[in-house]
Amino acid sequence: MAKKTAKKKVSKKKAARKTSSVNRVQDNAHEIWLAGLGAFALAQEEGVNLVRKGGKLVNETTGQVISESSKLFERLVDEGKKLEGKGKKMAGDAVGGVRSDVEGRVDKARESARTNWDKLEKVFEERVARALSRLGVPTSDEIQELSKRVQELNKRVADLAKAQKEAAAKPARKAPASTSTTKSSASTTKTASSDSSTS
Repeated sequence: MAKKTAKKKVSKKKAARKTSSVNRVQDNAHEIWLAGLGAFALAQEEGVNLVRKGGKLVNETTGQVISESSKLFERLVDEGKKLEGKGKKMAGDAVGGVRSDVEGRVDKARESARTNWDKLEKVFEERVARALSRLGVPTSDEIQELSKRVQELNKRVADLAKAQKEAAAKPARKAPASTSTTKSSASTTKTASSDSSTS
């Protein structure tokens, strides 16, 4: 029981570490985003300062300031895109690693449960079979064997009955011929005896 509790604590700590690493990646990505926004604000502020300082030279240098500001802005946007892509990739990798680890554990747990269930079924079937055997209940194999024997006996009985009918039918045909012979000899005997009584 203590081992199970210790294992649960270790797995909770691992899950907490993975969750905290995902949170750190998300926090870092958010900070990078904020840094980009800050850089944009600083660039804009510097542009405004340049415009104020060069109030007299505005007409001459306006095009140059706008050009420099837009170049700086475009450069900052490009850097922000790169950092955002790296942050998303890092976050995706961290989440993907955690997801695959969790899926692997779930698959192992399912397989373990399936194996344990199969073992439990087998033990249950064996115990039920032993109990039925003690009670004298025949198994399905024994019932099938008896069914085969009964079918064989039924076939033999049918064959014997058929043979007896055929045997009985053959003497029955001869019997009428012998009965008529017996009748005629009996009538001959009667006639002879009546003849003798009249004489």
